[in-house]
Amino acid sequence: MDTNKPYEYTYTAPTESERKVAEDIRRRYQPTEKKDTAFMQLKKLDQKARSVPMIVALSLGILGTLLFGGGMAIVLEKLLSHYLFVGISLSVVGLAPILSAYPTYCKLSKKYKDKYGDEIIRLSDEILNESEE
Repeated sequence: MDTNKPYEYTYTAPTESERKVAEDIRRRYQPTEKKDTAFMQLKKLDQKARSVPMIVALSLGILGTLLFGGGMAIVLEKLLSHYLFVGISLSVVGLAPILSAYPTYCKLSKKYKDKYGDEIIRLSDEILNESEE
């Protein structure tokens, strides 16, 4: 072993992008605050008021489309047999959810706007008044 050679140590600081990644990872593992800010509450209420009607309407539309398509497939596959009535019946049953999806969306949107509207207006006024001061 060469004892005449001095010990060398080099230090490199993390780059800006490495620092941001490290901070993001650290933030994931830090305990979160239980008290939501007014802005976070506003975003959650808005998301709930808009997403629930959309999910219900899309589910109705998809279910109806699957029923309608299944009925049409039966009709096309079993043309001129007793399955014709089954296929047409299934397609008619599938039309009901398809036709009710948009009115359901409108009705649920109104219901959720009425339910959360006052709180959303209050929180947005609170946030906007803080930013003006």
